[in-house]
Amino acid sequence: MVEVITLGCRINSYESEVLKEKLSELDNVIVINTCAVTGEAERQCRQTIRKLRKNNPEARIIVTGCAAQINPRRFAEMPEVDLVLGNKEKNEIEKFITGELSEKSIVGDIFKYEDYDHYLITGFEGRQRAFVQIQQGCNHRCTYCIVPYARGNNRSVAEEAILKQIKELLNQGFKEICLTGVDACSYQPSFSSLVQHILETFPELPSLQFGSLDPAAVDEDFINLVGKYPNIHPHFHLSIQSGDNLILKRMKRRHSREDVINLCNNIRKQRPEATFGADFICGFPTETEENFQNTCKLVDEAGISKLHVFPYSERPGTPAALMPQLPVETRRERARILREKGDASDE
Repeated sequence: MVEVITLGCRINSYESEVLKEKLSELDNVIVINTCAVTGEAERQCRQTIRKLRKNNPEARIIVTGCAAQINPRRFAEMPEVDLVLGNKEKNEIEKFITGELSEKSIVGDIFKYEDYDHYLITGFEGRQRAFVQIQQGCNHRCTYCIVPYARGNNRSVAEEAILKQIKELLNQGFKEICLTGVDACSYQPSFSSLVQHILETFPELPSLQFGSLDPAAVDEDFINLVGKYPNIHPHFHLSIQSGDNLILKRMKRRHSREDVINLCNNIRKQRPEATFGADFICGFPTETEENFQNTCKLVDEAGISKLHVFPYSERPGTPAALMPQLPVETRRERARILREKGDASDE
């Protein structure tokens, strides 16, 4: 039996399904698909590994994913771990597991990886919604984010492969398809054109959904598609992070608070029933009480009801980790206040 433990994002969920199918013939193997979005996330990865080893003393434990890519030595030094694979190498995980290896850690330079290895999966165990990964990597450098160094530069799946994957999932009976990627809106050559071609190819698809959308990259063509195709699910999750323009600049985000408000209003003009969710980071370095209140105001001004709120957590290796830090208690308290605001607006 192969067990795949998924930590982190929707992309890991998709890739874990790939790993399960690739390794289905093996026995007594545990794969931990790790997350590195914060230092705390990496700590939880190590904690999970220790617990798994304690409960499965005879299993072969393989660690892969973003934390393994960023900090392979740390995981290779753990006595509980048998093999560490980077994000590039996990695409060939079956080769590394079945072959004889003299190395415990096999992690290459992710920025030298220009191709996209696409694997057609046949379903998602225990889910009604299927994720379809359309791109990988990110060319942007937000100051709080380590993900580009774990995933590399933007690489897009060929449209033909995406359509083939969706057809397979529809044949399996899935009624909800969610397009996802590290930076899905940066799909090349065009995110909007891809969405249109999917909807034209599969008019019977009941619900097309999206992972996090970048407000700076959602164009007029996409907004028009929302009005044209009723099978676009009318809930949109935006990667906003802050409602204050100064903090957004220090985060190196590419949108302003005004951009977010205009985007939500323009989508509502096409679909009055549209709802919005968003990611927010509270207590980013240098954030004042006024900066934070601007975030709270944005929730009301843009009409955002589903909030994913995170207190800022230092991620070693990022520019933000070198900025003047706020007390942890302040970050947590602001996150609590914003979560309560989100809960109230969702009632």
